[in-house]
Amino acid sequence: MTRLVKEPPPAHVFELSEAGIAFAKNGEIGFLAFEPGVLSPSPLADNLVRPDAVTSAIRRILPPNGAKPRPAAVILPDYAARVSLLDFDSFPASAEEQAPLVRFRVKKTIPFDIDSAAVSFWAQPAASKGSKKVDVVAVTVALDILARYEAVFRAANLHPGEITTSGLAALNLYREDGVAVIAKRSGPVLTVMAVAAGRLKLFRCLTVEEGNNEEILAVLHPTFAYIEDELGQKPDKLLLCGFGKMPEGLELPIEPLRSRRGAPNAYNAGLLGFLEEAG
Repeated sequence: MTRLVKEPPPAHVFELSEAGIAFAKNGEIGFLAFEPGVLSPSPLADNLVRPDAVTSAIRRILPPNGAKPRPAAVILPDYAARVSLLDFDSFPASAEEQAPLVRFRVKKTIPFDIDSAAVSFWAQPAASKGSKKVDVVAVTVALDILARYEAVFRAANLHPGEITTSGLAALNLYREDGVAVIAKRSGPVLTVMAVAAGRLKLFRCLTVEEGNNEEILAVLHPTFAYIEDELGQKPDKLLLCGFGKMPEGLELPIEPLRSRRGAPNAYNAGLLGFLEEAG
């Protein structure tokens, strides 16, 4: 998996979810719904229950055009991968030395074999000038799951050269310097991220079976407490995406996540975040 964004950004961007496929092509943004049971996000099992239906949808959005595969960016569901935040007292400068350290740290936190996983990572800027401490964001996905996602795009004559996850791409929609918590729902999956001064401080992705107010608060309240303990201050605001209604019983300001290209929803926040970063 590669970090956003390379130059030039691809002209075709797709975000996959159990509900369907959001897309951007030639300035057009849209969404094509799946039938129930086509895709089921999971970090452990094959996500594509009906890969032929996914390839068919991609071909409807972008019919084949010539023999040469066209480049595309692909945004996976958050629950298909694992995002880890790793702190290092010092971090090597060379990628050859960095990669084994990251893989060693994440192997204890993922529910699959690290030797059968793709790992992408990047070091965040230091919190203070001269500090040697480094916080690294690592994204891990099982190779067989990643290969199946790539295959449906290759079958549609596309080259998925850039791959990321919805939550990480959606982070591009928050550009302020303050401390904020972003909560994004997509079906039964809740992704919670905390950012401070442009740095990711927390990333959680879990299922909420009931999805009621009590279940959401049981996730958010410990998140706020962790941020206050970690940073010495309460979050300035909570940004929501994909919620039918605002959670009740919270004492901090609540705002919807916003984009210059329209209101992000449960199935296109990553796509809009990608486009925000790509310009």
